[in-house]
Amino acid sequence: MMQAELVTFGFVIAMAAASIRIATSLMYATLGEMITERSGILNLGIEGLMILGAMTAFITTYATHNLTLGVCATILVGLVEGLVMAVVYGRIGTNQHVWGVAFTIANFGLAYFIYRLYFGGTAGVMSTIIPYAPVRIPFLADIPVLGPILFEQYAYTYVALILFVVFAIVFKYTIWGLIITVVGDNPAAADTAGISVYRTRYIAVTLGAIFMALGGSFLSIAQFNAFLFEIVAGRGWIAIALVTIGNWKPMRCLFVAILFGFIDALQLRLQALGMNEITLAGTAITIPFQLFLALPYVLTILFLVISSRKADYPTALLTPYRREE
Repeated sequence: MMQAELVTFGFVIAMAAASIRIATSLMYATLGEMITERSGILNLGIEGLMILGAMTAFITTYATHNLTLGVCATILVGLVEGLVMAVVYGRIGTNQHVWGVAFTIANFGLAYFIYRLYFGGTAGVMSTIIPYAPVRIPFLADIPVLGPILFEQYAYTYVALILFVVFAIVFKYTIWGLIITVVGDNPAAADTAGISVYRTRYIAVTLGAIFMALGGSFLSIAQFNAFLFEIVAGRGWIAIALVTIGNWKPMRCLFVAILFGFIDALQLRLQALGMNEITLAGTAITIPFQLFLALPYVLTILFLVISSRKADYPTALLTPYRREE
């Protein structure tokens, strides 16, 4: 009976819709990291930005009872943090690996500190909010098959899908997209042509940081209705891998983010159906639930190993640029 549930038409539709929904936070994080890396900067602070965005959105919403203000506060935090990162990575030219990890550690500590400071008197009590609900688009949601999959999602999801299309156009057809690509491949040539390498990287890193923070905010005020210390659960590191798997192409990155969402949704569904036991040679073997939880991450590593061999890296990625050198 469990196997029969896996092949029903309704199950397939529900899985497809859940894949996109679960992938939403990854869409923002992956898009932000892709933009940043195409300018030649590797931002390993993504995980910390997501947890900071999740905390900011939740506390602001909790305090004001206004979800929109929660999103605005997240954008502001991403902007400020992005500017700091842009100066450290771009202008000062520090080691991007070391400072990326430093930003993540600092942001985790800051997010936990502020959360405990604000909710210090309610230790042990889960504080919650009324989160965003999925938005059903009239008429379009009634389209067979595609309607329930695409048009009964969160507003966050619609915006993320639109952003990927916009940046696919930007990178392929606009001067600004070309400028970012040139700066990421050959900053010296870009500088010679009169392009400000520093300004371009400032914009890319700051914009990327805003998207990363928004990816975290989705988790605390849409997908869930609370802030948990483990809420990001490694999605930032996954997003870095997805950029490489997607070969720094917007639509490919979107596809692999949704693919991760599908694998995550599948493991959740398998657990819900109680498929945690297999029979070999007449012996029942119990499958630990941790194995299901690890499945998306293990497959991501596998895909990364396979795709990285033919990855078309931005040539100047991780290389600080100094005009005087």
